[in-house]
Parts: sequence; structure tokens; C-alpha cells
Amino acid sequence: MDKTILLVEDEPGLLLTLSDRLRSEGYTVETASDGPSGLTEAATGKYDLIILDVMLPGKGGLDVCRDLRQQGNTTPILMLTARGQVVDRVLGLKLGADDYVTKPFDMLELLARLEALLRRPAQTVGPSASYQLGDFRVDFRSTTVWRDGKTLALSAREFQLLRYFIEHRGETLSREELLRNVWGYEAMPATRTVDVHVAWLRQKLEADPKRPRFILTVQGLGYRFAG
Repeated sequence: MDKTILLVEDEPGLLLTLSDRLRSEGYTVETASDGPSGLTEAATGKYDLIILDVMLPGKGGLDVCRDLRQQGNTTPILMLTARGQVVDRVLGLKLGADDYVTKPFDMLELLARLEALLRRPAQTVGPSASYQLGDFRVDFRSTTVWRDGKTLALSAREFQLLRYFIEHRGETLSREELLRNVWGYEAMPATRTVDVHVAWLRQKLEADPKRPRFILTVQGLGYRFAG
């Protein structure tokens, strides 16, 4: 499988159980048991996915997620949380997490979610490794996005969505196409996943998100990137 996962979890039993199961599935697993060491490991190592508990000693998982995104790290992050409040899950996603699983979780569900995050559709950016429009710039090699000279904290999924928009600028893209080519979903029921991520991208990219200049809505059809 040749995928490396960083598991940041402070509960010894779950850390052992989950790391053993992931290794049995063919993943290479590195672990950390507190927020500061998890942040250091994530920032200095090369990982395909980070599984990050929300409640960690030293530095909470939400803070670790935020700091990684502010550093320009776009590795997919799957949050583990024992909290039931919707606000905590929404906050995690807004800070840059790509998905979450609430404890106690079913192992098969966790595996399905991380496999979906690891499923990367083939993407090309043409001859240029960077793109600039107005006051924001994208470097595809470093997966870094700037606006007004400041680095934007994009999640891996937000970066993939932005990249797909840029690669297909000027085209009207349906929600189904975006789910298929950015999320890797072959078939999905009605979902607002695309709309929510577009709204978050607009909050970060647009000077006035309510009057977007870049990511435009095509009524009844989908979205178009005006680049």
C-alpha cells in the first residue's frame, strides 16, 4: 500500500489498537502521544495522512491542526473526537481538518474514511507550477497559497478543490464532477459537501465572499472559476 500515516493519540490502549490495525492493513504508522510532539512530527516528517485526536495533552488537536495549516502543510487530517457537539466538528473542519470520526467509532468506518482521504485522483497543472490572479498566488509544488502576501491555511481538500478549479478555469463544473474528481466518490447521494467547501474557499480567497470574483455560481449547474 506504501502509505505512511501519523497517528496522534494520547490514550495508550487506542494508540496500540489502532496502530496495530493500520499496520495489518498495510500502512506504515508513526505515532505521537501529545500535541507538541505531534505537531513537530507532522511538520518535519513526510506523511500521506494524519489521524489527530482533539483532546491531547500539551496542545489540543484543534490547535495542532490550525498551526499545521498556517505553516502551509496540506497533508489530509482526520480528526478523532469524543465530543458530540456539532460546533466542535465544524470548528475542526474550518481550521483545516478534512474529515472527522466521533469516538467510539467503528473500525471499518474509520478505514473507509481514511481510504477516501488517501484516494488521490490524477491531476495535472500544465507547464506552469504556479498560478497568480489578482492578489492571490498558488504554488503547486509547495502546495502553498498566498493572498496579499500572507499564507492561507487551506486544508488538503480545499487545496485540491482550488487546484481543480484552476486547472479547469472558465469551465462550468457540476457538483457531481467535483465530487468524482476531487473527492474520489463514484456515486453519492444528495450532499452539500461541495457547497460548504466552496463557501470556505471563498471566505479565504475572496475580498468579499458574498460577491465573489473568482469562484462563481452557475445557477442550477454548478460553479465556474473565472481566472
